[in-house]
Amino acid sequence: MLLVVDAGNTNVVFAVHDGATWRGIWRIATEPQRTSDEYAVWLLTLLSFSGLKPAEIDRTVIGTVVPAALYHLRRLCRDWFETEPLIARSNLDWGFDIRIDNPAEVGADRLLNTLAAHQAHTGPLVVIDFGTATTFDVVAEDGAYLGGVIAPGINLSIEALH
Repeated sequence: MLLVVDAGNTNVVFAVHDGATWRGIWRIATEPQRTSDEYAVWLLTLLSFSGLKPAEIDRTVIGTVVPAALYHLRRLCRDWFETEPLIARSNLDWGFDIRIDNPAEVGADRLLNTLAAHQAHTGPLVVIDFGTATTFDVVAEDGAYLGGVIAPGINLSIEALH
């Protein structure tokens, strides 16, 4: 089974996929100083409640926009699931072009959104992600990432009005 980790600015989301369906999805507040052991105690408990065993996890993927969290998430995968996680970064072969001047500046979240949107829909797309920040990204008809903008998220925008 595949363990997917999405570490955002507000939450870290863990999900397990068995090849056909999502077996569990859980979230915890993002705290970059949280150790791999702390994640393990929390996640192993949730896996157990869901009838899943750590030994069933044979692949792991991490996507993060919080570089400080990566070390402990990678250790979690190595130490507790005995896997070397695939780290979603702009230098991967995504199966689509990244058509901007500096691809290294694109966050993994935006590239993962591009991949998912193009797999789910045909034609050129605008992908909007309402997270801690709101992102607008343009996807070409062939699936290429063409760029986008980042704006304050809804909560930050609401706070700015007060």
